[in-house]
Amino acid sequence: MIGSFLELSVPTRDVAAALEFYESLGFVQAAVGEAWPHPYAVVTDGRVNIGLHGADLDGPLLTFVAPGLAMQLAKLETLGIEPERVRLDEMSLNEATFPDPSGQRVRLLEARTFSPPALAPGHESALGYFEECVLGCATPAAAARFWEALGFVAFIAEDDAAGPALATHRDLNLAFHDADLGMPVLRFTSVDAAARIDRLRERGGFSFTRRVPRSLQSDGAALLQAPDGVLLLLAQAEG
Repeated sequence: MIGSFLELSVPTRDVAAALEFYESLGFVQAAVGEAWPHPYAVVTDGRVNIGLHGADLDGPLLTFVAPGLAMQLAKLETLGIEPERVRLDEMSLNEATFPDPSGQRVRLLEARTFSPPALAPGHESALGYFEECVLGCATPAAAARFWEALGFVAFIAEDDAAGPALATHRDLNLAFHDADLGMPVLRFTSVDAAARIDRLRERGGFSFTRRVPRSLQSDGAALLQAPDGVLLLLAQAEG
């Protein structure tokens, strides 16, 4: 129902500097169209797309493409979801936004705003393999069920309703943790996470937080902060 995941749209004061940051980590720039009047760039590792917007967005937005947006909004109304903002006209890109139970704002667009670049098979950034977007939420199970109604598949531990919950889709995995994260966390894993973290520290120019939130802690994990405030978690792959 919600369409296909397009990008994590991030308000960015200096698009050029943010673009340089992500490219230094092995992300690749995508070709963008003229959908927006403000400066705009997109970087991707082939699994997650990050839209860098030189505009005053209301925090990072999980942005999806929903063709036939007016009809999609009617379906959302049947679920009791009332958009906070709707723009449907012939002069601009149609869009609508609404919050999920975690407070994360979601944006639906009528059409794509960039073309994915051609990446080599198995392309991976210096961060590792993108697993999921982690959102802090006081009610993880309720958040997962909310996204299940939008077409995701929810995984909730029956014996621990307050524990982490997952909502998965063909384009994006969302993990909900009972934690005050303040910002979406993009979690990457690799079998050599510790070595990757050491290399980034040795290169310099990267800002790591002093500690990893308890719900996201694992052996050797580290949290890297992007210039736009997005948090990038490097963690050891399981198994």
